[in-house]
Amino acid sequence: MPIISAKTPLKFMLLWILANFGGFLGSLFWIEIGERAEIGVVQAAIGGLAIALPQSLILKETIFTIKWIILTLAAWVLLTAIGMGAVGWSVPASEILPLRCYFGAIYGAFGGFAIGLAQWLAIRPSVSWAWQWIIVSSLSWAVALPIGYAVGMILHRLTRLFLGEVVGLAITWLVVAILTGMTAYKLVNE
Repeated sequence: MPIISAKTPLKFMLLWILANFGGFLGSLFWIEIGERAEIGVVQAAIGGLAIALPQSLILKETIFTIKWIILTLAAWVLLTAIGMGAVGWSVPASEILPLRCYFGAIYGAFGGFAIGLAQWLAIRPSVSWAWQWIIVSSLSWAVALPIGYAVGMILHRLTRLFLGEVVGLAITWLVVAILTGMTAYKLVNE
């Protein structure tokens, strides 16, 4: 008999974190982290797919997974096409910590809103409180992106390696996964 059943909050959170963090790490085989202008629409599509696919496998009992994948991918492509960059794969050019945090919160809130809105379209037919997902996504990214930007800049300065920026973005994805995972668990179990 398994110690953790498939519906326990702990197992769900661990799977959600693994899906998001693993999706980000896996996407690095195809996407080179860079500044906003350096990340193209194709890379955003690859990144969106790398995240949406594992998420949809976790949510497959609750939602129509193809819709989740297509709409999530579309949100990342749209954010990149309008010049905002691939949120979660791009870093700001600024080396001023307060500016990085400020723009991280702004980009995070806007990017999280767009992603949450797209995903809301996928979950609204099956979840009565689905509108809350938009708020959770927006707030999660608004908190996580400044943290990741700050850690990335500090590590970049300390090590003189751009890898510090990648570690900062990995922390961003970890924080987003934790914050959205709590709400996603409610979504699955409503």
